[in-house]
Amino acid sequence: MFNKLSQYVDWSEIDEMVNTLSNIISKSSRTFTNITTISRGGLIPSRLLADRLGISTILVDQKAISSKTLFVDDIFDSGKTFKEILSKVDNPSNLVFATLFARCGKTYPPQLTYARETEDNTYVVFPWDIIEFQKDVK
Repeated sequence: MFNKLSQYVDWSEIDEMVNTLSNIISKSSRTFTNITTISRGGLIPSRLLADRLGISTILVDQKAISSKTLFVDDIFDSGKTFKEILSKVDNPSNLVFATLFARCGKTYPPQLTYARETEDNTYVVFPWDIIEFQKDVK
């Protein structure tokens, strides 16, 4: 469902994107023993992706991040989170930063792996964001 202000993503779309992302990651030459994420936005995609990839450890809000981990977030938007994470990584060129969505019209870093580009610049509302989003628009 869509409106002028936002794009709502449902669970079936999330499942499709997680499947797409796990297939992309599985076909790469990299293997990961854990996932690292941030608590806002990344927890649920991390859990779903971990299940698909058979990864049992998810690290949250780390001060230092190994480039041997798979970093997961829900969307690559402004690039702010990516820059913050990159500054915490031991070898930034080896980081894999995986997201469900990548904002269209942005320049993507080579470390980015994503399932789908947004169609425009509307705000993406994930199922885990609905309550927060509704509070913000009131």
